[in-house]
Amino acid sequence: VQLQASGGGLVQAGESLGLSCAASETISSLHMMAWFRQAPGKQREFVAFITNVGDTNYHDSVKGRFIISGDNAKNTVHLEMNRLKVEDTAVYYCYAGLGFQYRGQGTLVTVSS
Repeated sequence: VQLQASGGGLVQAGESLGLSCAASETISSLHMMAWFRQAPGKQREFVAFITNVGDTNYHDSVKGRFIISGDNAKNTVHLEMNRLKVEDTAVYYCYAGLGFQYRGQGTLVTVSS
């Protein structure tokens, strides 16, 4: 399974940014897709996941600000990040599979104050 993440960049605090993750297999076959992030000097942490039936879950720190959605026709998952904070700065990774056993390359999100 190949996962291709895109959409990172530099934004100011309070702004929005979107990430996308295109999978080489269908979301249905992968069962779950998720985003994790790793900030400098910190451990990788869960951000959000979506199941093949559209159930979602979020880390408390992003609830109400981030929205994860899936496009089954394009085998793509999107992460809409709103009201970004400096502490959201991290490399964001796309994962897939019931055990999140597949991982794409990271994409850097930098939020400046």
